[in-house]
Amino acid sequence: MKKALFFVLACFVTGLQGITAQTKSWTADNGNGTFTNPLFYDEFSDPDIIRVGDDYYLAGTTMHAVPGLVILHSKDLVNWENISYCFDRFDFADDKFALKNHQEIYGQGIWAPCIRYANDQFYVFSNINGKGLQCYTAKDIRGPWTHHNMQGNIYDLGVLFDDDGKIYAIHKYGEVHCTELKPDMSGPVEGTDRVIIPEGNGIGEGHHMYKIDGMYYLISTDYSPNGRTLCSRSKSIWGPYETRVIQADETYGYHGAARTIVPRGAKYRIGEDGTKFGVSPASPDATGCDNAHQGGIVQAKDGTWWALLMQDFHSIGRTVCLMPITWEDGWPMIGLKGNLGRAPRTWFKPDTKLGCYGIGEEAQPMRAPYDRSDNFNYSAKNLRSSSARLLPEGRKKSQTSNLKSQTSNLKPIWQWNHNPDEKMWSLKGGRLRIQAQPAEQLMWARNTLTQRVIGPKSVATVELYVKGMKDGDVCGLGNINVPCSWVGIVKDGKQLSLRCFEQMTNDTVAVPIGFADGKIWLRCIGDYDNDQMQYAYSTDGKNFQTVGRMMPLTYQLISFQGSRHALFAFNVKGKQGGYAEFDNFTVEEPCADRSQNIPYGKTIRIINKATGRPAIALKHGMLHDTHAGDKSELTHFRVIDRGQGRVALQCADGRFVKVYGDGLPGDVRFTNDIGTGADKLRTVDEVNSTEFLWQDFLDHDFMLLSLKNHRYLGKSPTTGSSYSMDFTGPDPARRNGSVLVWEEVK
Repeated sequence: MKKALFFVLACFVTGLQGITAQTKSWTADNGNGTFTNPLFYDEFSDPDIIRVGDDYYLAGTTMHAVPGLVILHSKDLVNWENISYCFDRFDFADDKFALKNHQEIYGQGIWAPCIRYANDQFYVFSNINGKGLQCYTAKDIRGPWTHHNMQGNIYDLGVLFDDDGKIYAIHKYGEVHCTELKPDMSGPVEGTDRVIIPEGNGIGEGHHMYKIDGMYYLISTDYSPNGRTLCSRSKSIWGPYETRVIQADETYGYHGAARTIVPRGAKYRIGEDGTKFGVSPASPDATGCDNAHQGGIVQAKDGTWWALLMQDFHSIGRTVCLMPITWEDGWPMIGLKGNLGRAPRTWFKPDTKLGCYGIGEEAQPMRAPYDRSDNFNYSAKNLRSSSARLLPEGRKKSQTSNLKSQTSNLKPIWQWNHNPDEKMWSLKGGRLRIQAQPAEQLMWARNTLTQRVIGPKSVATVELYVKGMKDGDVCGLGNINVPCSWVGIVKDGKQLSLRCFEQMTNDTVAVPIGFADGKIWLRCIGDYDNDQMQYAYSTDGKNFQTVGRMMPLTYQLISFQGSRHALFAFNVKGKQGGYAEFDNFTVEEPCADRSQNIPYGKTIRIINKATGRPAIALKHGMLHDTHAGDKSELTHFRVIDRGQGRVALQCADGRFVKVYGDGLPGDVRFTNDIGTGADKLRTVDEVNSTEFLWQDFLDHDFMLLSLKNHRYLGKSPTTGSSYSMDFTGPDPARRNGSVLVWEEVK
C-alpha cells in the first residue's frame, strides 16, 4: 500500500507534468522466449480458445457492453490482436438493452462464449439473459457474422462437433446436462436433453468439451466451497464420467479484493446513491474464488498443451493467464511435472526451443491486443472493418444497410455501455461528440463510451470541450463500476463548475475554475493492483491538480465487470441537453516496460517478504536467513543472466546457489564450480540444479522457480528451517515464505 501511495503522491508532487504519450502497453511477452502472466492486464472474462492451422482464436465475455463478443487472434498464444466482434449492438428492441426507462442489463447481457471451427466456418455460442442460447457464424473470423437465436435454457456451455456429425452442448451447474443441437443452429433437438453427470460429484459450471484420442474430456470450474478447475472424462459423450481436480489454489499471490454490497430492497440493483452501498473487507489470506478458474485448453503447433484460464485481478476484473499442461495418466493436469495443480507466472513460450542454450523463436511480433489512446482523427485506413457488424438471421447482406452502425468507426478498444442511440453521438472535426440525454446519474446515462482500465498502474487523460453544454448538463471522465465515480463539468443556468462525484460515499466536491477556450483536461490516476484511484484536472494541459480523495475500488458481482474509463454527457434536469466534445484520450502505463525488472548483472540482497529478513550464504553451506540489519558480504548475491529468463545466483565470496536432491530444507546449498557453458560440458541435471527461472511479481517482488523440480525457493517464516526448493507457489497474501524482494547493493 505504501508503494502505491508513493506512486500516486509522486505524480501529484510533480503536478503530473511532462508525461508524454507512451506507446508501450502491457504485453506478456518478455522478449527472451518467455512470457509472464497475466496475458492481458485488463479485463477478459470467460476465455475460450481454439487453434485453426497456425492460428489461435480467443473469445471472451462482454456482458452489457457493445460491440459484443470479442475475438482475439494470435500466432503464439502470447501476443494477441483484437480482430473481431460478433455484433455491433444487441439485436433486441427491449428498453433494458438500451438503458431506457430505468431498465438495464448490468451483470447480464451476453457471457461465457464457446468458440468452435467446423464445416469450414466459425461458430460462437453464448447465452443472453432472457433470450436464451445465441449462435453467431461466419466463414471469415473477421465477419460478417450471421446471428441465430436458438433460444432454449442452455447457458455457460461447451460445444462439441463430434466425429459422427452430431453437435452436443454441455451445460448447467452441478447436475451436468448434454443436449444435441440442430445442424442449422435453429435450436436444440427436442427430447435429447440428458443428465450426464449427476449432482454430488463436485462439478460446477463453465464447461469446455473436447474429444481427444477417442476420449471425451470435460473441463469445468467450481466455486463451492472454493475455486478450482476440474476435468471429467468418459469413453462416451453420455458417460459415465470420472472426475478429478486438475488445478487449485493458483492465485499468483493475489488475494480476494474488497467487494461491493448492495443491500436487499434497494430500488435499483445498481443503486441510487452512495447510501445504498457497502463494502466487504478484502480477504488477504483466502484463496476463495479469485484463483485461476474457468477457461479452455488447446494443443499448440509444437504438440504441447496449454490452458487459458481467467483469474480475478482485483478492481481490474477478470483476466487471462496462460498455463502449461502436463498429461499424467491420461489426465490434462495444469502445471509442470513435480508441481501439478499449480502453474508458473513466468514460463517458456510455446514453440520456443528449450535446450540449455537455445534461443527463443519469435512466432509473432511483441504486441498488445489494443491501441488504447485515441485522438478521434479517423480515416478510412484506421477504422475498424465494418464486416464485423451483426447480420441477423435470415437477412442477406443487401438487406442490412438499415443496421449500419457508427460504432464500426471507433477503435476496437471502445465499447458502449448498453446499446447507444446512434443519432446522439458523432465524430466531428477530429473529436467525439456526445449529446446529453436525461439521466439522474452516470450509471443511467445513455451513450457512455467506455474502455477497460489497464493495470497494474495507469494514467488516463482526455481533453474536454464544453462550449456546447446547456443548463443541467453534466459531462466528463468517469469510472463505470459499482459504485461509480466521475470528474467533470456541470452547467447550472449559465454557470460552469468543476465537480468530482463519488457514489460510494454520495459525496460531491465542487471546484470553482476558469476556462481557456472552453477546454479542460481531465485525468484518472489508477493504482489498480492496490484498488485505488484519484482524479485530477488541468486548465492548460501541463499543470494538474488533484480533486477529491484517493478513492477505494472494488471488484463486484453486480455488473460482473471491473473498472472502466467512461466518456459521458447527460442532463440531470430531465431534458435533452447540449453536447460535450472529447479529444486526445491518452493512456500512460508506467509499469508496461519490464525490461529492468530482473536485476541482471547487479548485486542484490534477497529479503523474504514474509519475515523481512535477508538471505545469507552460511559458511556451513546452507542458504539461511539473518537479522534485518545484516548487510555483510554473505548477504550479497550477483544475478547472472543465463538466457531465456534463467538466472544463476553467485554469492559475493564466489560460491553459486545449487539445489541438491529434492531441494528439502538444507539442500539449497552452494558450489564453487558451475562452469560457464562455453568452456565446460555440463549435464542437463547440473544446469537445472544451478539455474532458476525468475518469476517477476512486479515492484521488486519475485520468486525463483527451479528447473530441476519445478518448485520454488522459500523459507518457512515459523519453523526455523533453512531455505528449501519445495514450495508449490505463493499464498494469496505472499507471506508463506516463497515470495522474495530484491534490493540493489550499490
